[in-house]
Amino acid sequence: MFRHVGKGRTLAHNLQLASLLSLVAGIVNVTGIFALQTLTTNVTGHFAYFADEVAQNHFAQASVFLLYILAFLSGAFSSHFFIEITSRHDFKLGAALPISIEVFILISIAFLGPEAVKGNAHLIACSLLYAMGLQNALVTSLSNAVVRTTHLTGLFTDLGIELSKLLFNRNAEQQKALTSSIKLRLTIIAFFFSGCIVGGLVYFFQGMLSLLLAAAILIFGWVYAYLKFKILMMKRKLQH
Repeated sequence: MFRHVGKGRTLAHNLQLASLLSLVAGIVNVTGIFALQTLTTNVTGHFAYFADEVAQNHFAQASVFLLYILAFLSGAFSSHFFIEITSRHDFKLGAALPISIEVFILISIAFLGPEAVKGNAHLIACSLLYAMGLQNALVTSLSNAVVRTTHLTGLFTDLGIELSKLLFNRNAEQQKALTSSIKLRLTIIAFFFSGCIVGGLVYFFQGMLSLLLAAAILIFGWVYAYLKFKILMMKRKLQH
């Protein structure tokens, strides 16, 4: 799911990627809300808060929301920059670097105590937004913009459109394509919500250690994809 790009990807690849990273995004989302009382997986709301603070001449607070927006942007920029640089040699390394950085950020924040979290709330929020920018740009690049995992507004819009199209479209091939797309969007939504529920339960009992679960899911996904590729290569060698 991390190695195939563009036309080389199948629905199965995208479903695997969508379920894995949407689950992570859901956990990070609910942890950010509970621990920091702010959005840490997307910047849509931060634009509204930024505009509201500027309108009230609260420029110091407005600058905080601007930093949140720039943190997410920086993560997206960094992710694609790493992919472009390393893909010239081996694309799997391009995917590995953003994931490694995201895992490092999640693990580092997970072990912070309540006082450290409270005293560094803005820095932690920026770090999580940077990590989600990394993830969203990575999954967008891999899937050719088919999969998005850190926010649901566009997904629900596209899902509504495609459900409507399904009612009127009678072409079998187009119906099949629409059904596949709807299945992918429902998978992302379901796993994002699942991540929110599971992450919320873990946070209730273990606090910021809920981010360790998100990091573990990322590591598991990478190891699974790596081993699956190695097994496939071994089978091909044996066949030849």
